[in-house]
Amino acid sequence: MEMQKYRTTSVINCAEDTNTRVGTVDEGYTGDVEVFTGIAPGSNVKLVTKVFNTHLEFLELIFTLGETNATVRTKKPLDADLLALYNNSRTVKITDINDHSPVFEQKTYTADVSEAPTSEDFSLLSSGAFILKRRLNYNLVQKYNFLVTARDNWGLNDTATVTINIGHFRTIEPAAIKAEDGDKGIMIPLTYSISAVSPDKYRSNFHIDSSSGVVSVTTALDREEMDVSMIDVSIKAAQTDDILKTADALVTVSVEDVNDNLPEFDKPNYSVTLLENSPVDAVLFKPVVTDLDQGGFVGTLWIVPDSAPFSVGADGTVRVKNSTVLDRETTERFTFQIEAREANPPHNNVTVQVSVTLLDENDNSPVFTSNTYEGKVYANQTEGMSLVQVKAEDLDADKNGQIKYSIEYGNDDGYFSIDENSGNIALAKTIPLEENVLLEFPLFITARDGGTISRSSSAQVNIRAPGDSKPQFLQKLYRGTHPPTLTVVTEPDKFTISNSGEFSTKVKLDYDEAPHNYTVTISISDGSHSDSAVVVVQVTDVNDNGPVFTSSSFTKSVPEDAELGSNVTVVPATDKDSSFNKEIRYSLRGGEGRFSVDAVSGMVSVAASLDRESKADYELLVVAEDQGRPVRSASASLLIQVTDINDHIPKFSESEYQAEVLETESAGSILLSLSASDPDEGANGRVTYSVFQQSPSSDTPVFALNSSSGTLRLLQPLDYSRVKEYRLVVQASDGGTPSLVGNGSVVLKVKDVNNNPPQFSKERYDVTVSENLAGGSSILSLEVTDRDEGGFSDGYFIYNNDTFDINNQGVVSLRKDLNISVLDYNDNAPQFPIIPDPLQVPEGDYSEKNPGEILMIVPTDADLGPNGEVTLSLTSPHPLFRFRENITTIRVSLLDVNDNRPEFSSSSFTSSVLLKDAEEGKLLLTLSASDRDQGNNSLIRYSFSEGSSPYLALNSETGAVTLTSDLADVTEDTTLVLKAMATDQGRPPLNSTADVVVNLRVASLSEAWPSSAPPTTSASLRTSRRGGGGEGFRRLRKSHLRHLFSINASGTIRSRTQLDREEQDWYILDVEAVDTRSPPTSAIAMVRCALFQVRVEVEDVNEAPQFSSEVYKASVFSIAPYKTPVVYVKASDPDLGEGSQLVYSLTEDSQFFAVDPSSGLLFVVSAQSLSGLNTVELKASDPRGLSATTRVEVQGGASSGDIVVISINQPANIVEKKVWSSNGGSSRASASVRTLISFISEDGGKVVPSEDVTQKLQSQAAAVRAELVKVFGDGLLFEVEIEPEGPASSQPAIIALGVLLALSMLGLIVAVALIIRFKRSQKHEQDSDKESFDIGRNAEGYMNKSLNGAEASEQTRGQQNAAEDGETDGDSVRFKANAQWKNEERDGEESRTTL
Repeated sequence: MEMQKYRTTSVINCAEDTNTRVGTVDEGYTGDVEVFTGIAPGSNVKLVTKVFNTHLEFLELIFTLGETNATVRTKKPLDADLLALYNNSRTVKITDINDHSPVFEQKTYTADVSEAPTSEDFSLLSSGAFILKRRLNYNLVQKYNFLVTARDNWGLNDTATVTINIGHFRTIEPAAIKAEDGDKGIMIPLTYSISAVSPDKYRSNFHIDSSSGVVSVTTALDREEMDVSMIDVSIKAAQTDDILKTADALVTVSVEDVNDNLPEFDKPNYSVTLLENSPVDAVLFKPVVTDLDQGGFVGTLWIVPDSAPFSVGADGTVRVKNSTVLDRETTERFTFQIEAREANPPHNNVTVQVSVTLLDENDNSPVFTSNTYEGKVYANQTEGMSLVQVKAEDLDADKNGQIKYSIEYGNDDGYFSIDENSGNIALAKTIPLEENVLLEFPLFITARDGGTISRSSSAQVNIRAPGDSKPQFLQKLYRGTHPPTLTVVTEPDKFTISNSGEFSTKVKLDYDEAPHNYTVTISISDGSHSDSAVVVVQVTDVNDNGPVFTSSSFTKSVPEDAELGSNVTVVPATDKDSSFNKEIRYSLRGGEGRFSVDAVSGMVSVAASLDRESKADYELLVVAEDQGRPVRSASASLLIQVTDINDHIPKFSESEYQAEVLETESAGSILLSLSASDPDEGANGRVTYSVFQQSPSSDTPVFALNSSSGTLRLLQPLDYSRVKEYRLVVQASDGGTPSLVGNGSVVLKVKDVNNNPPQFSKERYDVTVSENLAGGSSILSLEVTDRDEGGFSDGYFIYNNDTFDINNQGVVSLRKDLNISVLDYNDNAPQFPIIPDPLQVPEGDYSEKNPGEILMIVPTDADLGPNGEVTLSLTSPHPLFRFRENITTIRVSLLDVNDNRPEFSSSSFTSSVLLKDAEEGKLLLTLSASDRDQGNNSLIRYSFSEGSSPYLALNSETGAVTLTSDLADVTEDTTLVLKAMATDQGRPPLNSTADVVVNLRVASLSEAWPSSAPPTTSASLRTSRRGGGGEGFRRLRKSHLRHLFSINASGTIRSRTQLDREEQDWYILDVEAVDTRSPPTSAIAMVRCALFQVRVEVEDVNEAPQFSSEVYKASVFSIAPYKTPVVYVKASDPDLGEGSQLVYSLTEDSQFFAVDPSSGLLFVVSAQSLSGLNTVELKASDPRGLSATTRVEVQGGASSGDIVVISINQPANIVEKKVWSSNGGSSRASASVRTLISFISEDGGKVVPSEDVTQKLQSQAAAVRAELVKVFGDGLLFEVEIEPEGPASSQPAIIALGVLLALSMLGLIVAVALIIRFKRSQKHEQDSDKESFDIGRNAEGYMNKSLNGAEASEQTRGQQNAAEDGETDGDSVRFKANAQWKNEERDGEESRTTL
């Protein structure tokens, strides 16, 4: 009858009582009854009685503390008669009062713990379970005593003592399977073998020692990959004298689980969204963690870092922990990690990245940039004119941040309208103004966002409408005998009045630098009588000044752990205007949202977390805008440098290092190199190494770790028989304060060397034997030990006795009965002992005088006397080996000694690559070397011994040389020369070197072959020789392409075999041309061969060059020096390859100009008599004689007679510095040093006579000096030079300096306005030398500078365009000066500068 199988699975709930009916089973059932899951880690589960105490005789609970599952199983068959069920139950609920203290079940707890488990400390869970948290060491502590207190929620408690004993960890050795002979007194040796394994596929995983019967595992078993939980191994034992006498046994192998699999998350990373301001405990998501090990994932989940505003529950649900920081406007995205750590050793852990993006909620109201705004309406009002613009900002996103403007109150008459999108308030209809009456209109403006539940804010706008205000006399009619005369009594230099009574200004009034109000007295007189009146003039401000920063650039540093909202720096700006025209609002550009600026104060603060290792520098642009109309703005650059803090723990490259060390390794040998990395900067990232713990410990350290290099060395000799494995806990510490420490482990396995002789258990054995003992009887068993690996299992006994015999197991037996004398007959052949096959012999220098012992062979012969004497000999003479008598076959193999160096396949390796074909990981070449030695002595590793390059990577095992990047930063042909080293793994290691040359080419010679081209396809390569030397030869430098291509002496490259484009579409060849001189010289070119489907060759026909323009225009002053650039002409040639071979020339010689033959730059030869319009014809010719022409029209300018010279007591270099920096200054002037500044002036395109300019400069000398003092400082002396001192140098030094004076002319010269400011040309931002001082309004400066190439062209075209814009507006004068300084030393005291 088949027994019924029954089992149910339930989830246990320790938080409440449950009463579950398991089900029904038949009487006599044995097996599992119920499996419980969901037991919290560290919780204890017990099986207790309920009603009937006898029921526990039939059931038991299978549970281990720390597991999450438990099983209820039968202890004996169930008996229905004894397990009667009484269904007559009643339940009375009794309310508990706290009248009992907790009571421990026993006052002393004792536990034995092995020192082997790896943990990090003891911890006590609320369930009462002790958990290991650090590694234990029996040699340090053998016992732990704890006093544990149990306390309930109302303060009652009890205590108990816990004692934990630490025991030695003993490795469980496999037990031998023994079989005994059924015959008494007969000890026939047995041999053991595996007859079968079920399942059969695991047969190769097991091995049995034929002599001892020890079953061992030869290859590892992985429980997670097995389809069965148990493996049956069938063992057979057989007698050596009769193989038919056997016995069988079955060994069942149960594979236990080892925690060797890491937990896994169901996703590589998580990206979730969450509404900002979500409450605490709001659910984000729930990750799923699995583990292939038995029981699945058992452990805990953590949020890293703990400062993240989220938490994860025991069930994996991620919830909101801190809702106060969930503000999208402050931090839009949170990034953290979830760590899954196993509860069981070795506590494997994994992390997963989580990114939480906050969704916007309409939690911000619009905020106006100002509480009040002002606008004015004047008499010239028109409908639709803009009066003022209000502006509000809303930090919310999308519709929540979109603002609509409206006028809520104050617009009863409908005079005004507002644009709902821009906030611009305009005049809807004209306002009837009243004379001498100021009308005011207060408007209340509302800004409302577009949220579902919208938010709004208000601001007030005051519109003022002043009527015409005219001065009035006290009486309307004045009589006199003569016509009255009106005059201005006060402020006559600024105001005037006509006889008709029209009052007007004479000069421009500046609100910012002059009084805001003027009280002007006017008088009227008829010749005999007079009267006076007062006119009050109020100057109103206009927005004619923009904000100005104190500096154009700022640099500040901030630590990477700066808190959100912490201040970085203030970037201040000022505005010379008044009222709202000077109110500045700041904004920020760039910074990736990591920084913010206060709109009013300009304070820049941290807006998001910083990480120097991700980004170290932030380049921001701070923009300052005033509130005037039109808006004026300025910007300044702000470089914020993030400084490092020590926030990264050094991390070893491997969590555990493993190495094997021979026990004969000498002290001082390098065993292993450890490496750890720390991404921090400076001392925070500088790593030092140390050994924290050695297990097993020793009085003196066995190993030493170099603190800087991480090299692990052996300090003490090793002994396999004493310690077979060392475990080191190593630490990597950085140099920060405080220092951060990363841990790692090193496992060093000691490899045995057969250096210990076997030892008998006794020096002498005394045995008493009966005289009638039968032959073959056992007398004694010899016990022999060997401290080497494997013990004495492979040894044998050597003895010389005719009466007794000793087998390999050490059993001494009687050969014959003691009472019988038997004469020996030579009936036994000599027997050889077991001889290793093959024999291993170290290679070396052996000879007759210096023989080497290979093996001691002791054959046996059962015969006695001469019959048992054995002579060894070789079957045939051997030149290397010999010994005496008898015959057996011996194979001798030589052990390799590392006496051969690695040999490269070539002395040099060369490769070339085009930059456009470069990509990270591209294979350039493969180093190849061989070593004639064997084993580790022939294993080769590659490295670079000399030279290094950030562009190359070398695989130490394969020798592959690859690119590390796409070479984007290489801009010219580059040759990398390195030396490669091939090193074998012998002791000591040997090496050899070879040259490695890698050419990085910008461009190459290219030839194209058709796809599947025949072997005769060819291309030609030409070389040129300088200085003679006769014919030479050419050869390919890449040996691996020589089977595909060849080259002859004339430079023709041919394909040796048919090429297939589908297999490879490009070949790069390095061709070397060598001449026949002695010593020979050579040149190398790279040829790039491309394959394509169809080859069509088009013969080139020479075509004439073409100029980009038929006529070029330029202008030059007659004072321009030699080599002054005029214009840059450019021609192109449509023929292949000849565009850069054009030659430029003049069609006719010119006394004024010449042209550079290669660049096409037209420059001045002599401009002394140059005037009016001059035409020059230029020609561009190609190498085959075709040419094209173009015209250049040059307008001559002023002569030397128009030059005006001023001098200042400043050195030329100081003048240059002040002009370029535009900072004004406090430099100290010296009366003994002078700088002469020469210039000319134009009015409406005509040169102003130098006499007029000189006269006006002399008359306004005080004003000129006052403005120059602002730039050069106090003590400056300024003079107008009437006679220039000395002739100008014929070859002046060209210095980029512009000090340009623009003279405002009215008629001749009425006034001089001297406003010095720095100006940079915005039209040509790349021309950094086009900077000047401008004195006066609307002045523009131009200058020439000796440049080369395209820069000169841009400079000259800038002059040409400037010359064509000759018109001036108002009473301004345009004036030009060549930026050329002529320096002449005069007794070391005076320098002359001509501008």
